[in-house]
Amino acid sequence: MCFRALCCKGPPPPRPEYDLVCIGLTGSGKTSLLSQLCSESPENIVSTTGFSIKAVPFQNAILNVKELGVPIVVLKGADNIRKYWSRYYQGSQGVIFVLDSASSEDDLETARNELHSALQHPQLCTLPFLILANHQDKPAARSIQEIKKYFELEPLARGKRWILKPCSLDDMEAVKDSFSLLINLLEERDFEPSRM
Repeated sequence: MCFRALCCKGPPPPRPEYDLVCIGLTGSGKTSLLSQLCSESPENIVSTTGFSIKAVPFQNAILNVKELGVPIVVLKGADNIRKYWSRYYQGSQGVIFVLDSASSEDDLETARNELHSALQHPQLCTLPFLILANHQDKPAARSIQEIKKYFELEPLARGKRWILKPCSLDDMEAVKDSFSLLINLLEERDFEPSRM
């Protein structure tokens, strides 16, 4: 074997990068999930105020995730700030929507309305969605079938590319698998012929 073949391979090809937006109600677990994916210490996790961007590395891609939070001063009036989320959608190539599957009926209804708004938003409606039903480790957590039915995902998202997966911080491998499915959808989108 030639020495040159061993030492001169060059760097591996760059991984594709995708810009995503992560939305969901306060307390749904967006920050915790993203921080765990980035191998950050759980002790340092605080709710996102405003927005944060995390580069989440995977073997076959890097996801630049823009997580939208709320300013501290409006936590009680978070519904008022959600109307500004759309200002951060531009340039997104995919959407992560995190919901608390163990939340109250009122919060679940609000999450449903926000997801419906996102699925119909002009800047997001053609993008792939990863919907994570978080807190599956809690006794009050609703099943994926209950979430799918309650959120009316089959009729609403018909013709769209979306994935609904259960998750919790206790099973980060399942979370990583869910993100891998989203990466597959993003890669498929890269190979679609452009329409004029």
